[in-house]
Amino acid sequence: MEVNTIIFIVVGVIVGVVVGFLIAKSLEKASASKLIESAKSEAEVIVKQAKSEGESIKKDKILQAKEKFIELKAAHEEVILSRDKKIAEAEKRIRDKESQVANELVKNKKTNDELEQKINDYDFRLEFLEKKKVELEKAQKSQIKQLEVISGLSAEEAKEQLVESLKAEAKTDAMAYIQDTLEEAKLTAQQEAKKVIINTIQRIGTEEAIDNCVSVFNIESDDVKGRIIGREGRNIRAIEAATGVEIIVDDTPEAIILSCFDSVRREVARLSLHRLVTDGRIHPARIEEVVNKTQKQIEQEIIEVGKRTVIDLGIHGLHPELIKLVGRMKYRSSYGQNLLQHSREVAKLCGVMAAELGLNPKLAKRAGLLHDIGKVPDSEADMETPHAILGMQWAEKYGEKPEICNAIGAHHDEIEMTTLLSPIIQVCDAISGARPGARRQVLDSYIQRLKDLEDVAFGFNGVKKAYAIQAGRELRVIVESEKVSDELAAKLSFEISQKIQTDMTYPGQVKVTVIRETRAVNIAK
Repeated sequence: MEVNTIIFIVVGVIVGVVVGFLIAKSLEKASASKLIESAKSEAEVIVKQAKSEGESIKKDKILQAKEKFIELKAAHEEVILSRDKKIAEAEKRIRDKESQVANELVKNKKTNDELEQKINDYDFRLEFLEKKKVELEKAQKSQIKQLEVISGLSAEEAKEQLVESLKAEAKTDAMAYIQDTLEEAKLTAQQEAKKVIINTIQRIGTEEAIDNCVSVFNIESDDVKGRIIGREGRNIRAIEAATGVEIIVDDTPEAIILSCFDSVRREVARLSLHRLVTDGRIHPARIEEVVNKTQKQIEQEIIEVGKRTVIDLGIHGLHPELIKLVGRMKYRSSYGQNLLQHSREVAKLCGVMAAELGLNPKLAKRAGLLHDIGKVPDSEADMETPHAILGMQWAEKYGEKPEICNAIGAHHDEIEMTTLLSPIIQVCDAISGARPGARRQVLDSYIQRLKDLEDVAFGFNGVKKAYAIQAGRELRVIVESEKVSDELAAKLSFEISQKIQTDMTYPGQVKVTVIRETRAVNIAK
């Protein structure tokens, strides 16, 4: 009984569990179906919202597309209208041209009819003229035969006699006409030439330019003179040896005289003394340093003077070497006349005269400025060539035009003149030099004699520098100590004096001083 009871209880429990499980499952299904229903309802709501939003977006896009289509349609219609307008205008022009062509065709038809009528008339007249020509030729031949029978000459002989008589008559008339023309041209040419020259001289007026051989160096006090002279005169000797200028220290208060025929040397000496006195350090080594710097400064100044000169005269494209030669003319003189002032004056005269004669004034100025560049040679070898020829060679070398080169070379009649520019340069050179006081013959010959004196010394081996000082009464020669010994220095002095005595003509005596200096130089490191 108890066993049955237990079994019944177990069965009851199992049945309860199963029933509970089934009830739980049924409850879960119910809740799941509710969730599904709620999800379905939410999904339907979302779908409805998406559909409504899609419809609104679709409507907006359709509206935008319609607007864009309307805009494109309007633009397309405008393009079509403009094309139609252009086509209409083109058709109108074509119709106008067709009407013009039709009118011209009508006119041409009338003209062609008239032209055909004229051609027929012309052919008729031409045929008539041919007949008349044949008749005239027959009559002419018969007349020629009659004349030949009467005169006893053939037609060719009569023609030759007629030609000869006409030639003789023409020669006589031509000679008479040429003679009259030449006489009239001479009178007119002389008058016109005088007018041109007088007008040119009147327009250009410059001061008289006389160069001296002496420069005065002013000092603040006489105490400076002693410093310039130095102990036992070593400073003044060093300055004279470095510059080739004679320094005269006399009783003249607050002044020292620099004497040299070469104005470049005088300027170097003057500037060097100014620097030395300003600096206060005056000794041989310092003197050589200052002189070298001053020489470089003068070379730079020469270039600047040349540039200013060509700018003032309006000359362009001049070669740098020619500009340098123009600047060097500032320190040269010709018969006492400053060479640069003379060349500037000649350039201005040439420009005015060329303008009066209808020639190119710029070329004339250029040739006038360069006509005397051969007077500033670079080396002694160039001094043997006439300055006109040397200047022409330099102008050719540095690319000047042929007419300018010919004008430079021919202004002293050393070559043949080939252009109208050449006589203008020659005349203006003579005008510039012919003014009263413009030149001084004595000074130029004196300077040439001093240059010849220096050249004699340079003809011997071992000579480094040679300076003519004391107005040509002394020749100071500086030799290279490595090549010339003390004994050879004495011999060289004698040989130079004998050479001067035999080759040159000079007043008084010439003292030849040969200076040989030895130096030992070392560098402390």
